[in-house]
Amino acid sequence: MGKSTLAAFLAMWVAIAALAYLVVREIGWVRLKKYWLALTVLVLALSALPAGAVFKLGAPYKDRILARLIPHHSPPVDLGAGCSVFPENNIWNARVRDLPLDANSSVYIQSMGPDAPLHADFSVPYAVTDGSDGVAEVALSSDESDRGPYRIPDGAPIEGGGGDAHVIVLDRGACRLYELFAAARVGHLSWQASSGAIFDLRSNRLRPEGWTSADAAGLPLFAGLVRYDEVKNGQIRHALRFTTPHTRRAFVWPARHFASSSNDPSLPSMGQRFRLRGSFDVSGLTPEAQVILTALKDYGMFVSDNGGAWYLTGALDSNWNSRTIADLKRVTGSDFEAVDTSMLMVAPDSGEVRR
Repeated sequence: MGKSTLAAFLAMWVAIAALAYLVVREIGWVRLKKYWLALTVLVLALSALPAGAVFKLGAPYKDRILARLIPHHSPPVDLGAGCSVFPENNIWNARVRDLPLDANSSVYIQSMGPDAPLHADFSVPYAVTDGSDGVAEVALSSDESDRGPYRIPDGAPIEGGGGDAHVIVLDRGACRLYELFAAARVGHLSWQASSGAIFDLRSNRLRPEGWTSADAAGLPLFAGLVRYDEVKNGQIRHALRFTTPHTRRAFVWPARHFASSSNDPSLPSMGQRFRLRGSFDVSGLTPEAQVILTALKDYGMFVSDNGGAWYLTGALDSNWNSRTIADLKRVTGSDFEAVDTSMLMVAPDSGEVRR
């Protein structure tokens, strides 16, 4: 709600309150109580505007408020034999602790906010299914979308809280990942979305060059989530994803798409990988924070979308410790460095890395 709208609400309420005062003064409280209907209307009029203002102010935060009131636990990921979140030799699963710095590392950090804290944006839900829910009909508006088939159950959660309305479904049966952007369920096994992507988790194949996904960089979201089940088990063995306010009109491997009109060389491209400096001291932090920050040292994180500065994306889960969230804020942009991963590339259209 803008300041002008709030002022209008306040002015109307003051006018109604003044009118109510005049009515009570002229008629008298004792006589007015006899006219219970008029009194009810008067009370409702006085309370309706403030209630409407509170509702309007709270609407953008409805999902966050409900998330606090209603516990949500992200499902554990048990894919079984022969299936993993991409092959072991995939770029998402490659360690970058010992790779050389990108030549523009310090320039990128300066443009991205060296003093801004790492923000735990742990708000993305996902579903895990065995693929027995049946094929869903998905109406997609983007030509850069995979046409299906999608196996998305009716109960798949939609990202809320003012987010991008992502839907993420991990299909254990087919070893596939289905992701939608700006999604809405419109009927039984029927969805509509702006864009959709299907990833074969057994394959290193990237999306077509120039194509987006449910993510601006054309990358999978799920692969880069900080997941509670992994943190609880004490180890994250893959890269993570994050956002930054401004990016360049370019993408670097393994990203496939850009989302900017700027050619400013001080800005990072989509797909640029960053890691936490090895010298950052994680002792004294919560065990959960230590697991996450160790992963950022070993595997780093990809620029995957435009958004908040140093917003690290994680799964929605009521089990996240508030102390862990606070500990992550001790990390700032200056504690990161950009990594040059070009030497790992086997082929531009593949996520396979050199050994």
